[in-house]
Amino acid sequence: METRPKYGTMPELTEKVFQKQVIELAEALGWRTYHPFLSKWSEKGYPDLTCVHARQKRICFIELKRESGKVSPHQQEWHNLLIAAGQEAYIFRPSQFDQIEQTLKGGAK
Repeated sequence: METRPKYGTMPELTEKVFQKQVIELAEALGWRTYHPFLSKWSEKGYPDLTCVHARQKRICFIELKRESGKVSPHQQEWHNLLIAAGQEAYIFRPSQFDQIEQTLKGGAK
């Protein structure tokens, strides 16, 4: 028996697809993005994306989560440390795409 989503619902966006969308948006807006190829050798909890915009003189760190994804204690710790150090750090979900765009355009810090 084939299972299909209920009428009017969409399957949850994967983090990989969401990340690709955010990277494409950031680069279209003039950001240089970095994402480790294989995060298993990176520091636990380090944000998914490091983004730099020279004209805006900004650097920001972005953790991306599926709509239902949970922030790990290590991810929350990195987020809190970056904020305490005066950096722009964000945790975004697909439903916040408009906010992501506004943030990358410089409208929200």
